[in-house]
Amino acid sequence: MNIRKLTVEQEPPMELLRLADPSTKIINDYLMRGECYIAENNDEIVGVYVLLPTRPETVELVNVAVSEHAQGNGVGKLLVKDAILKAKEKGFKTIEVGTGNSSIAQLALYQKCGFRIVAVDFDFFTRHYEETIFENGIWCRDMIRLSQDIN
Repeated sequence: MNIRKLTVEQEPPMELLRLADPSTKIINDYLMRGECYIAENNDEIVGVYVLLPTRPETVELVNVAVSEHAQGNGVGKLLVKDAILKAKEKGFKTIEVGTGNSSIAQLALYQKCGFRIVAVDFDFFTRHYEETIFENGIWCRDMIRLSQDIN
């Protein structure tokens, strides 16, 4: 598995990015302001994430996604660990991530990778998304914010 920054000439893997966020508008905003990284296995893109600088010395990990056929094989954990390493290399002191209250597997993954829950943005998804999101039989309403010091 090779994880690398998406080149300027390459089109972002929108299908994968939409697995993590259904809003093309929000994804395009992230892509304009952040750096997109892809995971390749045998020349196939199987994972993606974006590092988005938010405040001095702070970066947010957004749009972490793994292709459905590659899920359950540790690719997500590799992506998160790679994002933490890249953030450290770039001199950031804190890395943050947010996920839906219904994203049970993602909440577990981020905590296994050293993130801690620091806040809940109540009704985030009802304010920022037109369509109602259900995941794991749970209404996705709130954004769970997690953070990790990486200095």
